[in-house]
Amino acid sequence: MGGGKRFAVLLCAEDSDYVKKRHGGYYGVFVEMLAEEGETWDVFKVANGEFPDDNEIDGFDGFVITGSCNDAHGDDVWICKLIALLNKLDSLNKKVLGICFGHQILSRALGGKTGRAISGWDIGVTAIHLSSSSSKLFSSLKIPTTLSVIECHRDEVRELPPKAEVIAWSEKTGVEMFRYGDHMLGIQGHPEYTKDILLHLIDRLLQRSFIEESYADVLKAKLVKVEPDKEAWKKLCTSFLKGRL
Repeated sequence: MGGGKRFAVLLCAEDSDYVKKRHGGYYGVFVEMLAEEGETWDVFKVANGEFPDDNEIDGFDGFVITGSCNDAHGDDVWICKLIALLNKLDSLNKKVLGICFGHQILSRALGGKTGRAISGWDIGVTAIHLSSSSSKLFSSLKIPTTLSVIECHRDEVRELPPKAEVIAWSEKTGVEMFRYGDHMLGIQGHPEYTKDILLHLIDRLLQRSFIEESYADVLKAKLVKVEPDKEAWKKLCTSFLKGRL
């Protein structure tokens, strides 16, 4: 089925013990959502300085950039190196899917601006609305024009790169998804997350005093009542990454 294609996850986060034990790390979470029979999936821990060599890049059909605790507007050595890699992937017309931090850093690499969200944290299951042009783009997938996705971020894309197009928005975030050409797609939410991962993250944010206990309680109570549209997101992400749109 996969036709021997090869993909790489550019891992921008440290795996927590919980995610390692339950899902085989964030790499495992992405492979579970995106991998199909006959494909090879590799991982590069870019946050630890592990990058594909120039001569390896050509061998990959697509790349996925993960979320991160770091800020996409930061200038850490690995972040600057990642920006250079993304520019190279753009010049080679490689398929790139950016998720959360990955969405923001992709925008920055292409000339956009990121920063703290004016509306503060967005944590939970959020309804995002597809633009009319993206409804046409995804028409073959037969997915709804409003999709629920798990979100966990306090940064956002503030200004789109030149030639990029907003293809989804939400009440809190103006750029929930953008596309750049036919080869690059950014998604602010976490289509790969399960609710148990989000609950675990809420506890971690609380332990680190990023959020208040009362807010964490409200978030957990709301999560019981809603479900993300995981199958629709899986269809959208795999179809984009594998050139089936």
